[in-house]
Amino acid sequence: MTLETFQLLSPELILLLTGLVVLIVDLIWRDGASSGEDAQASDAKTIWIPAIALVGLGAALAATILLLGTPPTIVLGMMTVDPFALFFKIIALSCVMLVILAAVPYLKGRTPYPGEFYALLVFAGLAISLASSGIDLISVYLGMEFLSITSYVLAGYLRGDPKSSEAGIKYFLYGAVTSAVMLYGMSLLYGATGTTNLSQIALLLMTGGASLQWLAVASIVLLLAGFSFKIVLAPFHQWAPDTYEGAPTPVTAFLSVGSKAAGFAILIRVFLTALSADAFRWEIGWMAFLMSLSIISMFLGNLVALRQTNIKRMLAYSSIAQAGYIIIGVICLRFDAESAFMGLNGSLFYLFAYLLTNLAVFTGVIAFESATGSTEISDYRGLVSRSPALAGVLLIGLLSLAGIPGTGGFLGKFFVFGSAIQFGVTQTYVLAGLGMLTTVIAAFYYLNVVRYMFFESAEEGAQPVSVPLGLKVGLAITAAGILVVGIYPQPFLDLATDSMQMLGMVF
Repeated sequence: MTLETFQLLSPELILLLTGLVVLIVDLIWRDGASSGEDAQASDAKTIWIPAIALVGLGAALAATILLLGTPPTIVLGMMTVDPFALFFKIIALSCVMLVILAAVPYLKGRTPYPGEFYALLVFAGLAISLASSGIDLISVYLGMEFLSITSYVLAGYLRGDPKSSEAGIKYFLYGAVTSAVMLYGMSLLYGATGTTNLSQIALLLMTGGASLQWLAVASIVLLLAGFSFKIVLAPFHQWAPDTYEGAPTPVTAFLSVGSKAAGFAILIRVFLTALSADAFRWEIGWMAFLMSLSIISMFLGNLVALRQTNIKRMLAYSSIAQAGYIIIGVICLRFDAESAFMGLNGSLFYLFAYLLTNLAVFTGVIAFESATGSTEISDYRGLVSRSPALAGVLLIGLLSLAGIPGTGGFLGKFFVFGSAIQFGVTQTYVLAGLGMLTTVIAAFYYLNVVRYMFFESAEEGAQPVSVPLGLKVGLAITAAGILVVGIYPQPFLDLATDSMQMLGMVF
């Protein structure tokens, strides 16, 4: 390995080192505590271990930003450093940092082993970084499975909580099945072409005969099943409601953003590199498959969310619907567009806005749950009188999820719906229309939470909701980010558009 290789892999190497340091420090501290050290050591551990993780993540984020502008470069034959991969690394690292900030007060008193929790989150960020850089079926699969394993453990981390154990088991069982399905799809691609390199697969499929191309159709269906599980597209969503409700709330926040971003990165990389030919996009029709999944997700997610009384479960179904919106940009990808509506850049912009929006809401949920022990929507009544700042941030986040103008969520929907309209075919017009219709439906259950917070009176004797410092920082960052992206989107849209360079030579 050359010095240049170390530089290109610096974010991943920093994350690996950070995770190992967190584990080692935690073990040393635990051994010291078992030897009879006082309780002050435990308090110090509560602060310093997540601080080490945050410093490492910050260094990895800085290294990623420094790599922006680097020409696309293949590393070790199975990974690439390009704007697309760097974009998703920024999302992953930002997500993990904000989740750790929220997890510090949440874990207090819930588990005696917080150190491994932070290490697993760091390793999950590493897994997303590796998966988004993969240009080979082997590296893509290994990155995705690395993320899955860490996510299974995190979902069931609170071993004394039956709901957390149930969440981990259900997530593992569904994940194991879809992983096997996805791997079988990859094996079909390998069997058809004799290679696992995505670019070579594309070349061999385009020059191969009709029988070879039809063999790839079965692979497309199987791969879509595996990737749709990760991004929570219906009907591969069955695990999400129970897992979101039962998992520790910081883990739910991570799954709703970080894990979803990884799934989108892999789906886009594989389908728009290896299966990018028109024969596969339209004639055989994986775009039609995605259209169907998008419509099912938008309707099922929003309609079922209307009936939910638990806010984590409501956000699980909301996440299904949001995946349906985001995938519209992938369906309506155009490189010849003379405007901002190029499809994929809208999806990437939407993901960035969704990162801030969903983490703002989940950070608020964590703050409320930490203070009251409840995740029921009805218990949010009168929150504005108990914690005006918390209610204000939740309002901003929920309005952004609903797509209200002035927020990042509104512009995300604007760009993906605009790309569907500009694509100019009947199917995409219908897709945009159904997206707008379901957005109106979604506004009902988002604004229902707002109604409880601002227009219902708190129960008699309800105590003020105090928000710990870490959560205050997270709430401030995400709320400001939503408004900045919503009011001044150009730099973020430029970043999303530049991140499409990876695909420029494919079409």
